[in-house]
Amino acid sequence: MAQKSQEKGVTGPAPVVDEPGRVRNVVLVGHSGAGKTTLVDALLAATGTISRPGAVTEGTTVCDHDPAAVRQQRSISLACAPLQHNNVKVNLLDTPGYADFVGELRAGLRAADAALFVVSAVDGMDGATAALWQECAAVGMPRAVAVTRLDHQRADLDETVALCQRVFGDNVLPLYLPMLDDEGVDVVGLMGLITRRVFDYSAGLPAAVRDPDPEHLPAIGDARNELIEGIIAESEDETLLDRYLGGEEIEVQVLIDDLEKAVARGHFYPVVPVCAETGLGIDALLELLTSAFPTPLEHDLPTVTGVDGSPQPPLSCDPDGPLVAEVVKTTIDRHVGRVSLVRVFSGTLRPDQIVHVSGHGMAERGHPDHDADERIAHIYSPLGAALREVPYCVAGDICAITKSGTAETGDTISAKDHPLLIEPWEMPEPLLPVAIVAKSRADEDALAKNLARLVAGDPTMRLERNPETHQLVLWCMGEAHAEVVLDRLRGGGVDLETEPVRVALRETFAVASKGHGRHVKQSGGHGQYAVCDIEVEPLPRGEGFEFADRVVGGAVPHNYIPSVEKGVRTQMGRGIVAGYPVVDLKVTLVDGKAHSVDSSDAAFQTAGSLALRDAAEKGQVTLLEPVDEVVVRVPDANVGAVMSDMSGRRGRVLGTEPDPAGGDHTLVRAEVPATELIRYAVELRSMTAGGGTFRRSFVRYEPMPAHLADQFRKEHSASGR
Repeated sequence: MAQKSQEKGVTGPAPVVDEPGRVRNVVLVGHSGAGKTTLVDALLAATGTISRPGAVTEGTTVCDHDPAAVRQQRSISLACAPLQHNNVKVNLLDTPGYADFVGELRAGLRAADAALFVVSAVDGMDGATAALWQECAAVGMPRAVAVTRLDHQRADLDETVALCQRVFGDNVLPLYLPMLDDEGVDVVGLMGLITRRVFDYSAGLPAAVRDPDPEHLPAIGDARNELIEGIIAESEDETLLDRYLGGEEIEVQVLIDDLEKAVARGHFYPVVPVCAETGLGIDALLELLTSAFPTPLEHDLPTVTGVDGSPQPPLSCDPDGPLVAEVVKTTIDRHVGRVSLVRVFSGTLRPDQIVHVSGHGMAERGHPDHDADERIAHIYSPLGAALREVPYCVAGDICAITKSGTAETGDTISAKDHPLLIEPWEMPEPLLPVAIVAKSRADEDALAKNLARLVAGDPTMRLERNPETHQLVLWCMGEAHAEVVLDRLRGGGVDLETEPVRVALRETFAVASKGHGRHVKQSGGHGQYAVCDIEVEPLPRGEGFEFADRVVGGAVPHNYIPSVEKGVRTQMGRGIVAGYPVVDLKVTLVDGKAHSVDSSDAAFQTAGSLALRDAAEKGQVTLLEPVDEVVVRVPDANVGAVMSDMSGRRGRVLGTEPDPAGGDHTLVRAEVPATELIRYAVELRSMTAGGGTFRRSFVRYEPMPAHLADQFRKEHSASGR
């Protein structure tokens, strides 16, 4: 990130507010390509925050400043872009629309008090956007809809609004209707349904406001009646309905006031047509953001506890209250170092302040619990890549801090003398494994350093060093996420390669067998002598290992019997036929021989190991593969395809049930071998057009089919593992 305010055409200092009532935190959500990033630039340019809007195709937008985002021409990370309009500061939070970067979306939802759903008038919406609407509804988050790309020749505003009403439900109503040019082709203006005024954008911003033409009045009348009825239904004034039904003309300001209250409460969802390229509707959208969306004072704050988990009083959005803030995003900049995007929930964050940084509950994803006191050096207002220094950040606002030694995404920043911990938001589970290998020893050191940086900023990525397969595995959200992670590692100077992910199998005996172990060496001086005979029998799955002793007559001295067991256990850990641990086995020592001088603990360990290997050669060893229970949430239209695909993966479908969350989704439960699930995250998304998700959990080990087991044995022999 650069600290020059001139970057990307930034004009003037950052807006600074003294109280939460002058702040709006708005997250922009929608599928990839809907026009969120372009819309942000248009809003920034319209308010004079930047001199002119950039273009995604040219890599000049404010929010897409990451090199990977510029190259891919799509957002891959959360970005904050504040503007000021009508003396209100609006923090626009631009989120990626691609499913792989849902973690960035979750962070944006956490930092926001309202959501602006951006829907393309050309492409409609995807299933993930519809699901997100329901998720916002569950927590009562206020929402509005911006319909974009109206300048496209295939744009269909009426159909897009109808789609939003079908998918999003009741009270999704347009505030404006489009006005076409004389040829009836291009949208050049909007007709306000409440004010019954025409906003003509033929000459750009600001719009020329005038009365509607006579031919517009019938369309305005029908749509206006529907809108007014929707507003009155949500009004707190119970007399409005009777007045309206009695034919009374309701004052415009009364309707506007009730509309704004209903939107702020999350009960009404206005639709605003916009076109970032022509400026159409941009001023109307700004009015909606500043007048109808709620302030941080109206939004419920997350639960806090002491760092020891002790209960604490609920937070209030008070600049004079105890300091409680949260790191919603962490990036590592090669010039500035660690940059943390922070939402302040309570208190005021100031430069040179000593704060407490706490991170708990993310150890399984590579974020060990940590607590540290740090001094805040400077506070900035982030505008994409630009950092503009500000004197403070009050409760309800968003800022950035730099050069923190410990702050990671999801961490809590609180007062040194009263450390607190914010309840973390839900992080999606990464389900696509990618195994990586550094090409040299020097690359291994660079890899470890760069991985620590990535994990600090991306809680959706999980780092696993598998002790059984000896692979370093990055668990990612999908192929696009993995591509960005690998690109950043290589950009940090790491020369690495990927390799096929190996699944940790198990070995076991399929039938009973006998083994003879003889370890005799005489080479002058003290020799080695140990002989043992064992019987091996399989145990039920999950029973582990048993060792028994039926030696009679002291054939194996009592003090060497534990040595035989140790040798057997060691060989079981190394594997027999494919290098995987041996499980569910009972070994009985039945006979053996010892030498009064040459026998030793080490000799009988070796003999025990040899005996187990001999039993394997005489008997039948099978490979066991892990089986996971998989729960797939899938649109009803794709249930058949998913179940058929499960069968092709050697899975057993256990049943289906309606999704408890509602909607047109079904849960498919199945048991599937883990070896068949390595790329399932990618393939399910392709199969369901992004509408399917799944979770998995280990159930048990089961025998692998013979032809697959033979393939694994051959691979083991060829690799020399």
